[in-house]
Amino acid sequence: MMSAIARLEQYTMKRPDEVLRVLASWDDETDEIIIFKGFSSSLMRPTASDPDVPIVPESARFEQIDRLHSPYLPDQPRYIEQGLTWETMQPHLQEVGL
Repeated sequence: MMSAIARLEQYTMKRPDEVLRVLASWDDETDEIIIFKGFSSSLMRPTASDPDVPIVPESARFEQIDRLHSPYLPDQPRYIEQGLTWETMQPHLQEVGL
């Protein structure tokens, strides 16, 4: 079964005009992640150059998912939808067969 982060990466491959900004938390850690065209990058810590190294652990919870138009401009984000939860993101994933 595909991990949650892998599903979001696949989503952005099927929707290359979108960028996902994800706030994730696990244990006592939090991270803000950008996902674009199948790749994830942390905005708060170094990202491994090996794409097979998970950016977040399987236990991570997605606190918030924002859908934005690409390209992602941190100073001028263009939102499609803000504040999605993992549950409210499901219909979008299902639309693209994930």
